[in-house]
Amino acid sequence: MSKYSGALKGKVVWLTGASSGLGEAFARRLIASGCVLALTARRAEALEALVEEYAAAGMTAISFPGDITDRDRMKEIANAIREQHGAIDILVANAGTHNPTSASAFNTDDYRRLIEINYLGQLHCIEAVLPHMIERGEGHLAVVSSVAGFRGLPTAAAYGASKSALSHFLESIRFDLEPKNIAVTAIHPGFIRTPLTDQNDFPMPFLMEAPAAADRMYQHIVERRLESHFPRRFTYIVKAFSLLPYALYRAVIKRVVLHERG
Repeated sequence: MSKYSGALKGKVVWLTGASSGLGEAFARRLIASGCVLALTARRAEALEALVEEYAAAGMTAISFPGDITDRDRMKEIANAIREQHGAIDILVANAGTHNPTSASAFNTDDYRRLIEINYLGQLHCIEAVLPHMIERGEGHLAVVSSVAGFRGLPTAAAYGASKSALSHFLESIRFDLEPKNIAVTAIHPGFIRTPLTDQNDFPMPFLMEAPAAADRMYQHIVERRLESHFPRRFTYIVKAFSLLPYALYRAVIKRVVLHERG
């Protein structure tokens, strides 16, 4: 058993995007820790199925369905969690999506949709918990962005832009929140096997299984790290790419990514 296993016991944790993929894997990791777990996703039926599965195993989680693009609903959920279970100690804002985009079929609506979900939707969740964390003088925002936000990638103009905006926001707001005893953990996953990545039509280096990614994410949140990134063999490479002059970076991407796509 990991030394971190009971580190969040009794903590009230709100997890969004909990019904599938990395979110579902992380929900399973959290519930094993003994925390008070509130789950949010758009699909109420999927959430209820998870809650029933946990109950059958003698563990408890609470379902609060909702769409993170609905600002008022996120405030309603946060208020309901506080009323029923006490102050929210940790927000794990995980919900998000990805759609490949192409300049040959350029449509601003594709970009607006991803900004509304991946960026503004996350801000709605933060807005729902942050005033109370500031008032209490403690709290933790753990927000899932992506390594795709580090530099431009083929077919990821909309997705990467939304994640880059989110990462920039987290890095900036941390300066305001650290003196108030509120931790900000920016989570930058690489390729994780989920229903979203199953749609990719290109090789995904260092593809990581969702339960292993959830373990790493859990450890980093417990440690209140500034950043969580995994799998490290891949994320360190991407970080190194961010230091390359653009001409060299462009040549590498064209050779490796575009060549492998044929």
